[in-house]
Amino acid sequence: MKKQIIFVMASLALIVGCKEQTQQVAEKPANAQAAPAAAGKTGNVVETMNAGGYTYVQVDTGSEKIWAAAPEFAVAIGDPVVVPEGMLMTEHHSKTLDRTFEKIYFVDTVLVGGAQAMQADAGMPQGHPPVQNKAADVDFSGLKKAEGGATVGEIFTGKDKLAGKDVVVRGKVVKFSPEIMGKNWLHVQDGTGAADANDLTVTTSETVKVGDTVLVTGKLTTDKDFGYGYKYAVIVEDAKIKVE
Repeated sequence: MKKQIIFVMASLALIVGCKEQTQQVAEKPANAQAAPAAAGKTGNVVETMNAGGYTYVQVDTGSEKIWAAAPEFAVAIGDPVVVPEGMLMTEHHSKTLDRTFEKIYFVDTVLVGGAQAMQADAGMPQGHPPVQNKAADVDFSGLKKAEGGATVGEIFTGKDKLAGKDVVVRGKVVKFSPEIMGKNWLHVQDGTGAADANDLTVTTSETVKVGDTVLVTGKLTTDKDFGYGYKYAVIVEDAKIKVE
């Protein structure tokens, strides 16, 4: 009898968990991947709402108003945003909102802060001039490769094998840009890598200073496209930083 009760309780817990998970993803249509990809857009938020685990925003690009949806994030009317490449859905009906959207872009994230903030970071987006970090003025002597980790150069050359995996790298902070799109951005170099593959972009919630020697740990993303030409060959997102 006791075993039967335990089995019933476990089954109920599984059903409840599955129901909650289904409710969280119910807003995004199951056939979203089948839709054609849409190019990134930028503008200001004119309307926003949360529903079914997603944040919906209407964005005024200056030439049109578009709707986009991403997993819940903090945003306010008037905020400048970048809507990256995503799946364009037509005649999408939200049961939670009881509303049909003629066109809406489903994306992994909406970047609050906009293209101007990204330009201020002066990163290394493909198709734009590389950062002038004056690497020749940075002293990399005595800088040792992280135990069990990789150098900046190795991350660039091995990006296909490292994509989606956690990486560890030790280097010097050559640029730090705080509070861009809700994150702090830093550029790390260690003296390795070719001229166009020696600067690793990292996002984090932690604060560092230019000149700091840091140990960076985080998941490597490749070919990250934020829209409007801001595409990073490699980037470590939401990293943990240890200042040494």
